Amino acid sequence: MRVLVLGGGGQVGRALDARAGAMGHDVYAFPRDGLDATDEAMLRAALETTGAQALVNAAAYTAVDRAESEPEAAHALNADAPGMHARVAADLGLAYLHVSTDYVFAGDGRVPHKESDPCAPRSVYGSTKRAGEVAAWRAGGRVAILRTSWVFAPWGNNFVRTMLRLAAARPELRVVDDQRGGPTSALDIADAIFRMLPKLADPAEAEATGLFHFQGRPAVTWAAFADAILDEGAKHGHPRPPVVRIATVDYPTPAVRPANSVLDCARYARVFDAAPPDWRLALPGAVAALLGESKA
Repeated sequence: MRVLVLGGGGQVGRALDARAGAMGHDVYAFPRDGLDATDEAMLRAALETTGAQALVNAAAYTAVDRAESEPEAAHALNADAPGMHARVAADLGLAYLHVSTDYVFAGDGRVPHKESDPCAPRSVYGSTKRAGEVAAWRAGGRVAILRTSWVFAPWGNNFVRTMLRLAAARPELRVVDDQRGGPTSALDIADAIFRMLPKLADPAEAEATGLFHFQGRPAVTWAAFADAILDEGAKHGHPRPPVVRIATVDYPTPAVRPANSVLDCARYARVFDAAPPDWRLALPGAVAALLGESKA
């Protein structure tokens, strides 16, 4: 399948490009400076030129804290653009897959969130991403929305890179231990998307549209994830300072984070016959690549 990817320079976009061949797809991944995800004319021209059969939106305004002071910019890319994408895809008879986030939930309780649970985002980032979900679905066509969380990769800016950088500079790391979620490899997300697209493009596959959750297992806190990252880094001779567990109130940020980001992935597993991945299998490769990049 020929797939046009918006946000090709980000973690998921790069993963889609990297995994395309192995998964039997041709990908045209456009970074932000190659195709403005908010420009309908540019999008239509790119779809026509590439002959794409599916459109994947991995572009987003992801600066969670900065979004609190730049709501217009966040809204343009996260809320307005997905509706336009879905409408264009529907006009051209293409499948459209939109990548979303756990931030659409308030994050209350300890039970994993199902797709049917009410959304109550507590940040500009979360509210604009939720608006984008609604806009994409209302546009009609063959639309799937894939919510994921705590994304990391062997490239880009992510929690793994941050922990490794801080470990080399500080005697101890203070990390929040009362927010719980599922770290998810961008490469695993790419594989999940490629499994989804053939069914999403098939009108006979009624269950392939709508909301899906996809997240790494097991669920952990940020502090526990940090410990795993530093343990892996230590295998490469990287400094391994202790992790001091703190509460969210001890690390205030402009945007409110969900305390419970655990997602119920049963629907994805059933429809696409694939269990949620174990993030611990992807972590060693990400750590090795990021450490190698820092030493290059």
